[in-house]
Amino acid sequence: MPSAMEGPEGGEDGDVLRYEETEDNNVSPTDLSELLKEGTKESHDRAENTQFVKDFLKGRIKKELFKLATVALHFTYSALEEEMDRNKDNPVFAPLYFPVELHRREALAKDLKYFYGEDWKEKIQCSEATQQYVDRIHHVGQYEPELLVAHAYTRYMGDLSGGQVLKKVAQRALKLPSTEEGIQFYVFENVSNAQQFKQLYRARMNALDLDKNTKERIVEEANRAFRFNMQVFDELDKIGRSLPEEAQDGGFPVHDGKGDIRKCPYYADKLGAAGPGCPFHAAVGLARQPLVQLVLAACVAVAAGAAAWYIL
Repeated sequence: MPSAMEGPEGGEDGDVLRYEETEDNNVSPTDLSELLKEGTKESHDRAENTQFVKDFLKGRIKKELFKLATVALHFTYSALEEEMDRNKDNPVFAPLYFPVELHRREALAKDLKYFYGEDWKEKIQCSEATQQYVDRIHHVGQYEPELLVAHAYTRYMGDLSGGQVLKKVAQRALKLPSTEEGIQFYVFENVSNAQQFKQLYRARMNALDLDKNTKERIVEEANRAFRFNMQVFDELDKIGRSLPEEAQDGGFPVHDGKGDIRKCPYYADKLGAAGPGCPFHAAVGLARQPLVQLVLAACVAVAAGAAAWYIL
């Protein structure tokens, strides 16, 4: 879900996802793009520091949670693009209507089909936090279409920047195919140069015929959009804490040997209370046997002697 924060690749967690990558000497402090940049800085910082986003950036994302985040994106973009279609001829939004370049519904449908199968529509449902976001988008599109600019800007500009960082993280962490199944949401086939397109998009925003009050309302709505995103992040984080640990590298979850053996994921999930026990603890116990220690010591001595001979 966290694609609403645009920025260059690299850097620490807090500076990976930024909206503005380069300075534009042709903009004015009163331009909408600049007002949005300055007016949403605090929201950026808060969103980037949610536990869900920090874990995602570090590659700590469970596949089941990533699937649920994709579901949330599906409902969000379905609402957003429905309202954009509704207002495609409205002068307060029409210049920002780029269905071929930006719309994500078809890409998200491909991702959900990959994760859930052909009948994915019957297997998903809109969460409570996502529904609140969706309801607001529909309200704006129907009654305050000028504010639709805020929602489009917050989502798509982030998808083209910070979203590209998340794409690589997800692909690596979840071992998704190199052919990009499961992450089509982040693939913009009809945008050949993301930086140039974002400059075009901001120029179109700045050319909208809006008074000062409307611009201020759009900035306020953009901050509201960030709050909705953060509520979804928090919801996902809570769900993530309730999900079982997942296997690593095709094997079983790793136990670090600390704490109660009954809390070992392998022991609890794979063997059960009556099983032979955690393999980590079994190995440690075996290594403590005198005979085993003697054999290990002899092996180490032989290996050390061979290494010394090789160096000489």
